[in-house]
Amino acid sequence: MSGGFPVELILVAMVALFLVLRLRSVLGRRTGFERPPQAEGRPANFDPRGATRPAEPPAADALPPPVGRTSRTLPDPRSPTGQALARIAQVDRSFEPNAFLDGAQAAFGMIVNAFAAGDRQTLRALLSDDTYAGFEQAITAREQAGERQRTELRAFNEVGIEAADLRGSIADVTVRFVTDQVNMVTGRNGEVVSGSDGITELTDVWTFQRDLNSADPTWRLVATRSA
Repeated sequence: MSGGFPVELILVAMVALFLVLRLRSVLGRRTGFERPPQAEGRPANFDPRGATRPAEPPAADALPPPVGRTSRTLPDPRSPTGQALARIAQVDRSFEPNAFLDGAQAAFGMIVNAFAAGDRQTLRALLSDDTYAGFEQAITAREQAGERQRTELRAFNEVGIEAADLRGSIADVTVRFVTDQVNMVTGRNGEVVSGSDGITELTDVWTFQRDLNSADPTWRLVATRSA
């Protein structure tokens, strides 16, 4: 072919340019988490969670940290909390602190997600009457305002038993959860009312209770606070 630039070379150059740009877009993606300066602010409406240190928004395709990162803390058996756990185990032979934390961690995820989704049935089964009343009131207020809550539980960073008590057959175990979450409330028109789509590290201290003489094995949430 004479008098012109070969069409084949133009096509090859275009394909090469496309591959270079595509490779750059893949290698240039940010992964992991970055912690920017701390910011203040909590939703004005009732929220069973409590923010402590807001963190950065992750890359759109960043994956949650592995579950193996979770740090577990059990009290010294000689401490008052450790001795209370031993008394609980004497009454309930199936009680074991590490297994209890497994169940508490699973319950935490179920409750947080159920609250965000307005799943009253799940909450009713896992909460005491008084605690459920507070959660249900918050869900009703959110529904009446036409708001929706988005919650994503990204990682458990720390889980540990902070306190325990046994009064007769009533056992209380208090657990500290440090988690990475995404929490955002939007209004009727999709506007952001509170929170953001960034990851926030939250510290919650929840108390679970059970009557050890009851045939019902469920430990119900009876108190929540942020730390």
